[in-house]
Amino acid sequence: MKKAIGLALVVLTTSVVAASAQGAQKVATTTLASFNCKNTITLPLVTPVTGGAGFLGVEQGSWASYAVKTLAPKLGLKVKFVLGDTPVEQGPAPAQALAQKYIGDKSVLAILGPSTSGAVVASTKTYFQAKLAHISPSATHTDLTIGTAGDPLQGTPAFFRDVPGDYIQGPADANYMIKTLHVKKVVILDFQEPYSTGLAAVVDATLKKAGVSTTRLSAPNTTTDYSAYVTKVPSDADVVFFPTQKPGDAQTFAQQLLEQGKKAKVFGGDGSNDPTQFKVPGSYVSNFAPDITGIKADAGIVAGWRKANPGKSVGSFGPPSYGAAQIALNAISLACKQGHGTATRLSVFHNFKKVKINNWILGGNFRWSTKTNDPLNAKFYIFQIQSNGSYKLVG
Repeated sequence: MKKAIGLALVVLTTSVVAASAQGAQKVATTTLASFNCKNTITLPLVTPVTGGAGFLGVEQGSWASYAVKTLAPKLGLKVKFVLGDTPVEQGPAPAQALAQKYIGDKSVLAILGPSTSGAVVASTKTYFQAKLAHISPSATHTDLTIGTAGDPLQGTPAFFRDVPGDYIQGPADANYMIKTLHVKKVVILDFQEPYSTGLAAVVDATLKKAGVSTTRLSAPNTTTDYSAYVTKVPSDADVVFFPTQKPGDAQTFAQQLLEQGKKAKVFGGDGSNDPTQFKVPGSYVSNFAPDITGIKADAGIVAGWRKANPGKSVGSFGPPSYGAAQIALNAISLACKQGHGTATRLSVFHNFKKVKINNWILGGNFRWSTKTNDPLNAKFYIFQIQSNGSYKLVG
């Protein structure tokens, strides 16, 4: 019996090793395989399209699609844009499944997204193994590009983003509370997923360093009724920092604060920034993008996007998605030129940091940091919700 078991283990081990070697060979072959740039390239955007953060994918998809439609022909590329859905309530599984799917598609030379930090953590090692570069227009967790004490690097060299990280957002939000709102007591509520816990930790540390009293609360990402958490907010708290990825939840929490007679204002991170869902007057949100309708150089882009998307409003999540597509398309174009009409995933990967964009959609010119795969000199903007539900830039 022992001999039989031993033989079975040897066979199993040999099979696993052979399968692993075959998988590694397949990845290497796909990475180095030449793609004829005259053929149609598939460019996916991995983002929530359904679920509580579905607004994100809808807005990002409309801008990324518009970028592909208008920019690819100018670069001599034929590109098919597709959406891959990663509902935030379903955890890492959808992002992992999509990574395997797109790696297996030889027409995919780069990836847009994932849009959320948790989905990046779940899939970036898989993309890196295949040398498939991916660029997120909204994943801000610090450790995706920078490792810190107690928060080691989670990203890989394959991960890029065209927006700043939480190492900029956290201090910016906290310092606004300290210097402008003069807070004395702040409640911080996280949602037990990477984006939320990472941003909450940075804000908490910055506030404490300034002598502000903080209280930490934590709720599951599937919570829909926050009344029990609202009861834990002290009556003299000035602000509740609410780093959710579901703006409808920020609306619910702010309304329940009012119902219970609490004076604290909700201060959401970039995941709360959606005027159609979060609109309780007096609340605050931060975001990595300004209102681009005020940037003169963007007038043509805005007009074109509005024509292609009648009735839709220009938000903060869409323009960085246009920018991410623009960077990816330029990296592919560079690789195609270097390869005299052919490109590999590896050559596209190597060209990402070479891309520079003048008249960047978010203002100024786009350049990469020389130290990380982050944009150079990016910043966060703070808005306050007005009585009519509009977002006013205040910081």
